[in-house]
Amino acid sequence: MNSSNAQPAPNRHPLGNISVLHVGVLLRAAEAEGVNVQALTRDFQLSEQTLTSPAARISIPRFMRLGHAAMAACDNAALGLRMGALSRPVDAGIAGLAGESAKTAGTGVQTLIGYSLLTSRNSRGTPTAEPGKRTLRFYSIRPYNAFNYFVVDSVLGGWTQFLRTITGQWNVLDKVTIEYPSLGMDELFEGWFCCPVQFGAATNSLIVKQDVWDQESLQAQPAMHEKLVQLCNTELQEIQRGWTTGDRVRSLLTPLFRGETPSLETIASKLGVTPWTLQRQLSAEHTGFRELMDDTRKQLARDYIRETETSLSEIAWLLGFSNPAALHKAYRRWFEFSPGEHRKHFRHYASK
Repeated sequence: MNSSNAQPAPNRHPLGNISVLHVGVLLRAAEAEGVNVQALTRDFQLSEQTLTSPAARISIPRFMRLGHAAMAACDNAALGLRMGALSRPVDAGIAGLAGESAKTAGTGVQTLIGYSLLTSRNSRGTPTAEPGKRTLRFYSIRPYNAFNYFVVDSVLGGWTQFLRTITGQWNVLDKVTIEYPSLGMDELFEGWFCCPVQFGAATNSLIVKQDVWDQESLQAQPAMHEKLVQLCNTELQEIQRGWTTGDRVRSLLTPLFRGETPSLETIASKLGVTPWTLQRQLSAEHTGFRELMDDTRKQLARDYIRETETSLSEIAWLLGFSNPAALHKAYRRWFEFSPGEHRKHFRHYASK
């Protein structure tokens, strides 16, 4: 199930990007440490709309700056461990839920890691799981500094917490290895992970206890696991095919059309970028926001007319037009037919 060679679509962040699902864990940990997260999100221009959009990602550098600011605000260099402690399977999206419902803890954590591209990507590589060695590896970007220590801590801590959650056990590891050198918190780390922790190691990894790896998950549900894995595969295939920025915009437009015309600012916020950045990215793909919106409406209108019995007034609302007359005008521009004429045309050929 590992997808270590899979790469998501090219993007404007060469170091990688990360879902706001993980940003949410960081903010929850910061708030638990007494940080004013409202001020933090304001300073980093993270709107509520961005933070609640499943499609939104931010660049890895931005995530590291956010984490560094949070650690400075609470004076806790081990904030990454607090993030791990507060993480839940759902914070990894459908991959986390799929892993939680797997039969065993080993299969569960393999599922979680195997679909990590659904929520994060970095230039160093994709996390891997080696069942035979019960070893989980994370490849963090380098060089290490005060801005990215916490990333390693939070990932390894999150995986550990995932195992604890689905097994009900606290002592789940044989050993932890961390690439960056000791920062003088060895005792704290060994106490948190409940096992030896080696700093300055060749890799960032967890070695899971054999009995824990084989233990049945407390949340095992075979039918739900199969369904969620199917969803994960579908999303992973979309990433591997390489979605453009235009594709991501289109995917967000459809549910937002209902009764209104989505703005560039709304879509940019849901993608976690500024309107200017979104315009620039679309321009690089030789398209624009208005063009995408018009083309998306055109495709949807044709499908509604051809495939459904939906009334023209309802279609107008579904596509965000102010009234049926506006839909009628746009439809003639697109197809040189009125919506009613086109529906008759489709029905005529369908009956033959």
